[in-house]
Amino acid sequence: MAIDSKKMSGAESLRKTRTFGKVRCHNPTCMGRLEPEPGAKHVKCPTCSCEYRIAWVNKDLPRIRGPVWEVNKKLAEAAFKKKMEGKK
Repeated sequence: MAIDSKKMSGAESLRKTRTFGKVRCHNPTCMGRLEPEPGAKHVKCPTCSCEYRIAWVNKDLPRIRGPVWEVNKKLAEAAFKKKMEGKK
């Protein structure tokens, strides 16, 4: 099969969309991109205010370890209270 030099493979086209140094918010209603400072332990989403613990695979590659439970629990309780007040 001949390879057309002007066309890119699927992997090559996806490579252009990759972002290093950023993670996505794990809140299903948000999914915003977060860019933690290099070496930071936590990152907070400016859109939904959820906060996450960060682990660094290497100096340029962050990964979310999990939520900061105290912050996210307060946000969930406030949202639930607001929803319950709206039903009354």
